[in-house]
Amino acid sequence: MANYARIAETGKPRVVVVGGGFGGLELVKSLEKADVQVILIDKQNFLTFQPLLYQVATSGVDADSIVHPFRKILHNQENFYFRLAEVQSVDTQRQFVETSIGLIKYDFLVIATGATTNYFGNDQMEQNAISMKNISDATTLRNTILCNFENALQLDDEVQLNSLMDYVIVGGGPTGVELAGALCELRKYVFPKDYRELNFKEMDIHLIQSGDQLLKGMSGEASLKALEYLQDLGVKVWLNRRVKTYDGYTVTMDSGETLITRTLIWAAGVKAAPVDGIRKESLLKGGRLQVDQYNRVAGYENVFAIGDVAAMVTETNPQGHPMLAQPAMQQGELLGENIANIIAGKTLHPFEYKDRGAMATVGRNRAVADLKLFNKEIKTQGFLAWLIWMFIHLISIIGFRNKLAVITNWVWNYFTFNSDNRLILGNKQENIPIAETITHKTLI
Repeated sequence: MANYARIAETGKPRVVVVGGGFGGLELVKSLEKADVQVILIDKQNFLTFQPLLYQVATSGVDADSIVHPFRKILHNQENFYFRLAEVQSVDTQRQFVETSIGLIKYDFLVIATGATTNYFGNDQMEQNAISMKNISDATTLRNTILCNFENALQLDDEVQLNSLMDYVIVGGGPTGVELAGALCELRKYVFPKDYRELNFKEMDIHLIQSGDQLLKGMSGEASLKALEYLQDLGVKVWLNRRVKTYDGYTVTMDSGETLITRTLIWAAGVKAAPVDGIRKESLLKGGRLQVDQYNRVAGYENVFAIGDVAAMVTETNPQGHPMLAQPAMQQGELLGENIANIIAGKTLHPFEYKDRGAMATVGRNRAVADLKLFNKEIKTQGFLAWLIWMFIHLISIIGFRNKLAVITNWVWNYFTFNSDNRLILGNKQENIPIAETITHKTLI
């Protein structure tokens, strides 16, 4: 006998949404007034505001300031049901989702599983590097950074000391650029006060980018300005380099050059995270699901995909829309309307992506922004771009308490050149152990 998850039958068409990221949440909200039962499945019970993960990692804000429970966000939506579970596969013939809590039947299935870190098949990198995709990654990185300096206080061996104090970031997109800038500010304003016995002139921050420019996808002006900002802050930027190996201690690039670090942060790429059970013919390069202009997965009538996991190939987007929050949210909102239209027998509306631009911050008073407003492109850098970046991110955070906590942290950090979130709580990354033969400091 099949083991079905316990969910009340309402007699209404059931829309099952797998994944509660930006796209999945927007879809659920879009179905609020539809005559359907909406079931959201996710292995976490909260939405993470991913653009600020790097600030959790660098002690800028508390982890609980950028997460918000699904049940709290949607507590007024009567047709909404949430189940905390891991999806194992889907059966599109019998129309059910197999999960860790049992089978869940569906009339419409929406895959919004987003993306995961892409190590490009490098198992060694996956084992030794720290990624930046979720709260766990961010807190692990924060703990690792702080533990590195605590351990460095016990060492006299210069090479081992540098391996703990130097950091390598792989990937010159927004995450890599923002992390590098934040680490520089910590090096300048915070760490010298916390760890007075260490010489932070010896702390090197490396940013490795495989291409010839940072912030690929943004304008040339934004890329050059970001590079200028980082170099002014003291980041050692390596362009046109790829990391071949990292054993937890030595970074080897394709040029033959090597760096020594115990902490490598991998921000070099993502890949789609589809679910098992979808026909192989619907899968494109990178694991993305081929969808039509209505976000319907190729080969299916009642299975849809939105966001990073979906590839809607068009003339202007031959690789599909960018794997960003805005396309996911716009697709989620429209798909909710279209599912209601299907049930009502109405005409469906094709998806048209409205690109509102991109931005990245490189630290205090430094940011770059390429905005698209009222069919005009606006490019700005510096203090104004930094204010715009803060405003957009602040209004995008869900929950008044979270907004208040984040703006309070930002204001405090700005005027005090400090933060109070430097706590070692939970896991840290431990690679090659410090050799027992090195010289430890002697107690005086």
